[in-house]
Amino acid sequence: MNAIREQSFDFAVKIYHCCKKLQKENKEFIISNQLLRSGTAVAALYAEATYAQSTKDFIHKLSIALKECNESIYWLKLLKTTGELTPSHLTPLEKQSKRLKKILISIILTTKNNNRDIHNP
Repeated sequence: MNAIREQSFDFAVKIYHCCKKLQKENKEFIISNQLLRSGTAVAALYAEATYAQSTKDFIHKLSIALKECNESIYWLKLLKTTGELTPSHLTPLEKQSKRLKKILISIILTTKNNNRDIHNP
């Protein structure tokens, strides 16, 4: 099992449902569309990275996933601050996004370090 694949996919599903709720109940489309794009991109970019053509390509794709994850954290904070959704709806998503961010950073740094060790014996 691939934990980051499952966690990022689960995050995408939860983001999808959160955005649908925002659109249906709050008639909020601008921020919810931004969040939907960034929140679902994390899993999609990870899936793409697993078929990277090189280590450099792998790191690049995960770096973009990291940026999308960070953007999701921003949109979630904005939604929380503006009161579009209650903290009880957003706090689990915030925690999950921060956990994904840490995992992505760890994978990127480990891959860079391992690649450096290969090229600098």
